Amino acid sequence: MHRETSHLAAEADTLALGRSLGQQLVNGQRARAVVFLEGQLGAGKTTLVRGLLHGLGHSGVVKSPTYTLLEPYTLDGQEVYHFDLYRVSDPQELEFVGFDEIVDGPGLKIFEWAERASDWLPAPDVRVRLSVNADTHPVSREASVEFA
Repeated sequence: MHRETSHLAAEADTLALGRSLGQQLVNGQRARAVVFLEGQLGAGKTTLVRGLLHGLGHSGVVKSPTYTLLEPYTLDGQEVYHFDLYRVSDPQELEFVGFDEIVDGPGLKIFEWAERASDWLPAPDVRVRLSVNADTHPVSREASVEFA
């Protein structure tokens, strides 16, 4: 296991971390990787995914899939699936988006709030823990990235 820790002083730092992570995954032949994003509300999970997707060539908007549960992307032949499990309490809730087929198939799978569903998700290849210290001014953020 390899771990990297980063201080994220601004949104640009979170975007840069996402771009770097995306490149590491694709260039490192982890195009089928499972990525868990963990951290409280406002920690920067969706911002990190936006940086990752932009780093892989996506030029459009990156929405949080809080209500849709899944936002799929195809980038230069690479499938990327962005899940948000914040509102999910039962795996059956994901059946209508083809969850089993997606998880078992090719593509990069990114799960926000993975800790809410760790019993029924595959083991992660990468775990990103984002934390916020609201007691500082400006607010400081940290990221810990663990590669299996």
